[in-house]
Amino acid sequence: MDKAELAAFLRSRRERVTPAEAGLPAGRRRRTPGLRREEVAQLAYISTEYYARLEQSRAPHPSGEVLAGLARALRLSDAERNYLCQLAGVPVTPPGPSRVVRQSILDLIERLPTTVAIVLSATYEVIAWNPLAAALLDDFSKLSRPDRNLLRRTFLGPRSADGKVFGSSGDPAFAQQATNYLRTTAARYPDDPEVQGLIADLLAGSPRFAELWEAHDVATEPTLCKTFDHPLVGPITVNCDVLTLADRDQQLVLYTATPGSPSEEALRLLSVIGTQEFIQ
Repeated sequence: MDKAELAAFLRSRRERVTPAEAGLPAGRRRRTPGLRREEVAQLAYISTEYYARLEQSRAPHPSGEVLAGLARALRLSDAERNYLCQLAGVPVTPPGPSRVVRQSILDLIERLPTTVAIVLSATYEVIAWNPLAAALLDDFSKLSRPDRNLLRRTFLGPRSADGKVFGSSGDPAFAQQATNYLRTTAARYPDDPEVQGLIADLLAGSPRFAELWEAHDVATEPTLCKTFDHPLVGPITVNCDVLTLADRDQQLVLYTATPGSPSEEALRLLSVIGTQEFIQ
């Protein structure tokens, strides 16, 4: 472990990351360029004291988990992350799919009141959503992590308390697209236990998934339009746009209705109704 070079490298990377890039307020009286030590520690989920000791060449050998947190907090490239591991004397292993959504993305989807917005991890887990998504698709806050995974919901069936099915379940185009995406994810994270566990569960529980998986396809045409049948406001047809968040290997999925259409009016009504339950 090269403590001196590790300390210098951490300081240099910290000074290059702006608060805005890290999703933090700039504040006033910032005496140092980039992030403060306590901000890096907060983003990396370690103590400020331990991070300060790392920059002072006084800390003990950091673990792989600590290095992974620092790489995320400092927005390191793959080459920089590998170099960080080499300095710390830790074997270089590919990181697993990130479930941490940038604060700027969380702020963005909250500012889209008439757009259904969700963020998907590389394993198709819904890791962020806005209120309209909860109203149209499902209240993901009430679901466990496995039940928020759209691949599990599509091929293994929903397990939410009310039996509500996510709108994409049973959609052949979505099933094909999600399976192909999972194959590319498996190639990027070949040793990640969560990715391999998901694939094993799907193969064991869904003949349809097994059939699609055995085809070894990796590309499909994107779904540009989708119709949801909501129990309160009826059918809603939306345009589908998927934006890739490359730095986190995530997808921002946006569903919007054509301006002036009945579906736009239905979405506006749904934004008012929200997730409230009505007694029949």
